[in-house]
Amino acid sequence: MTLYQIWRAVLVPLARVLYRLEIIGADQIPAGVGVILAPSHRSTVDIAAVAALTRRQVRFLAKDEIFSTRLGNKVFRSLGAIPVDRVGTDRGAIRSARAAIENGEVLGVFPEGTRRTGPEVADLSDGCAYLALKLSVSIIPIGIGGTDNIRPSGSRFIRFPKVVVVVGSPITTTTNSEIVRKSDLANLTTTLTRSLQDCFTEAERRAKS
Repeated sequence: MTLYQIWRAVLVPLARVLYRLEIIGADQIPAGVGVILAPSHRSTVDIAAVAALTRRQVRFLAKDEIFSTRLGNKVFRSLGAIPVDRVGTDRGAIRSARAAIENGEVLGVFPEGTRRTGPEVADLSDGCAYLALKLSVSIIPIGIGGTDNIRPSGSRFIRFPKVVVVVGSPITTTTNSEIVRKSDLANLTTTLTRSLQDCFTEAERRAKS
């Protein structure tokens, strides 16, 4: 077993028990082809929730700071994570992402950039849309409801609320050009924002019911 398979085998069942994890629409994720999963982000538990959606390895794009130590670099690379320099265009990350997509793998990209709070999907970075256009790959929006309440702001203790994952319909791209037009980038980012908000709102509603 790979380190990712071991990690998934431990954390996903744990999340199902502790957070009564409910998944809606996992069949939206196509089998055997490269795709980008774009989840909302409120907690580190979101990573396990995304991993629960498919038995295929999800290769998360992660900020390069977590790879800065020898141990961190070894562990996160063994988990399949791809380091990203969030300042400017990281060509190395794009090459790694392209290789993964061409190999039919699943990428995990948190388009909000970092953990957020509240009911609204924050202004999305255009990095997810840029990657989708650059690689001509579909984006699947994923709303994760309930994880905002695991450790609310100001709380000293971890809670165990119900967590619901709502998987939206794939957003397809139609270009495979080395040059990504600003208009295409803006349009795709807007579409992703709306779809992700819909999924997140529904996931939050179900988590509270």
